[in-house]
Amino acid sequence: MLSASSATAPDRHAAPDRRAALKARHRAAILRAARGLVDERSGPRFSVDELAERADIARRTIFNHFASLDEILLTLCAEELDVIVDDFIAAVAAAPVGDDSRASMFDELAVVLRTTDLPLAIDRIGQILGEPDPDDARGRALSDEAFSRAATRLLGEVNRRHPGADALEAELLVSSLMGGVIVIAKHWILHCGVALDAQGRGAWSDLLERLIDSVRAGYRPRD
Repeated sequence: MLSASSATAPDRHAAPDRRAALKARHRAAILRAARGLVDERSGPRFSVDELAERADIARRTIFNHFASLDEILLTLCAEELDVIVDDFIAAVAAAPVGDDSRASMFDELAVVLRTTDLPLAIDRIGQILGEPDPDDARGRALSDEAFSRAATRLLGEVNRRHPGADALEAELLVSSLMGGVIVIAKHWILHCGVALDAQGRGAWSDLLERLIDSVRAGYRPRD
């Protein structure tokens, strides 16, 4: 039986839980406001004060969650690329696990890259960071970091899916494919200008198949 003191004692977990919930709401509000401003202004054309006003929070609250506006933009870009990992999880959920070989991991990843709408994600990243500019080192760095974060999360899911696989093989495979996606994305933007029409998507598919074939075959002499 509970004593009177224990029955009336405050829940020590309640306050931290409320703080965590408030923190999560503020973070979500910041990202939602940033996304709205990006959409309205066709790029990252807003200040911290404008973001705070849109999110209905104090300016200092933004810096409790993010070190800079660039970190907010990076988070938005990373969220766009979460589709790769989400599609991988969905695709393998009902599929039998392979033999943990490099080939079985490769086949799963190749299917996901083919079926995920990466052109749309790349287009959204371009909108978040502004018009693509070959001389924009900052934009390239943010984009590359977003892909790196997606690769790290994807590797974690691959390792969970294939616990018996060689860890180095898994990391090399994911890094090769995701690094290759960055390269073909740059070529696609350069030659197609992020065109989401049939011709642009066809060009993306051709580049993706070249990437998949290159990683699958390696650099051994072809017959």
